[in-house]
This record gives sequence, C-alpha cells and structure tokens, in this order.
Amino acid sequence: MAPISDHPGEQGAPDAIKLIAVRDTPLSLDEVFRAVGDDASGGTALFVGTVRNHDGGADVDRLGYSCHPSAEAEMRRVAEKVVADFPVRALAAVHRVGDLGVGDLAVVVAVSCPHRGEAFEACRKLIDDLKHEVPIWKHQTFSDGTEEWVGAC
Repeated sequence: MAPISDHPGEQGAPDAIKLIAVRDTPLSLDEVFRAVGDDASGGTALFVGTVRNHDGGADVDRLGYSCHPSAEAEMRRVAEKVVADFPVRALAAVHRVGDLGVGDLAVVVAVSCPHRGEAFEACRKLIDDLKHEVPIWKHQTFSDGTEEWVGAC
C-alpha cells in the first residue's frame, strides 16, 4: 500500500459544502454534479432517490414530502459531519418537498473525494444519515385508499 500523501489534494477541502437545499421545484442532476466538480478529486459518487410506483407490496397513487423548518439546517449539520469524517473535496445535497409523481427526483446527493472508495463511503454515509436524521416526511397514498406517513416520529 502506498503511503498517504500530504499533498493538499489528498486532504478534504476547507469549504467542501457547495450546495445544501430543500426545494419545492424539480431537482437537477446536472446542478448537483457541477457543484461537486473538483480538479483534485479522483472519485465522485452520486446518489439519486426517485419516487417509485409501489411500497411494501402496495401500489402508490400519490406521494408528498413535507419538512420541518429546520430541515435545511439539519442537512447542513449532517453534511458537516461527513466532511469531518472523510477527505471530502466537494459535497452537495438537495431534497424535494411537495407533491411528486412516479419517477420524479426526491433527493440528489453527491460527494467528490481524492479516491473512489472514499467517495462511495462518504456518499453512502451522507444519504443514510440524511434519511435518518433530517426531519423530512413522506406521505404515501395507496391505490386501495390507505395512507402512510414515513419518517414521522
């Protein structure tokens, strides 16, 4: 194994958080990907969460996301933790709220790091912690008329 370099490009960037947002408008993969562009990064990992047409074996007719007013600040807190734990060069996370249709983008996160393994790990940590810690709730209406809230405590 090669020794870890002390080259600045091998370290996390001090201003790595490039984009954090909760929006009620369609999300853009291009915007998120551009936000994490970094010449010192050898790996960029991108996760896209989309609305699917079923959940738990039931057909989903409608879906809506809502959030607490602190959601964006909580996203930033989660992002800061990821930046502290990994050599992140650039990070972006956006989540949609409002009514969404099947196939719509619900969340897009991306992380650039010096190497691919770090980027994969940091991106997974970012999306997992975002889903568990940020107060964003999903309301699903199923084709049989039943409803379910997901993520609501």
